[in-house]
Amino acid sequence: MTKPPRKQRLSVYLDPSVMNRLADHAARRDHSRSLVAEAAIESFLSPDAAERQEAVITKRLDQLDRRMSRMERDIGISVEMLAVFVRFWVTTTPSLPEPAAQAARAKAGDPQKPGNFWRSGLV
Repeated sequence: MTKPPRKQRLSVYLDPSVMNRLADHAARRDHSRSLVAEAAIESFLSPDAAERQEAVITKRLDQLDRRMSRMERDIGISVEMLAVFVRFWVTTTPSLPEPAAQAARAKAGDPQKPGNFWRSGLV
């Protein structure tokens, strides 16, 4: 039986900040620093790295598109629900008696009232 080839040793000099980030990442993933550095170098030298990045971006854009579609659907449902509620409320609310209706019309037509700026011509 032949032995599998041993890994080659490589010594590199890293800035202290890069070394700290490498050690932190390795500790978070519960891997050795050597394994993390080997995976990073392999990823950097891989010819399909750009394709993998494009695939990741495409996947994320697809997720965002689906999320936007769900939001559009939910907003459409909410608008329809509000329209049904307003239609129901308008049809079931009794109209005011005539003296109260005249007072309400007079109050609504007064441009000095805070809510009547639409009719005052200021807009």
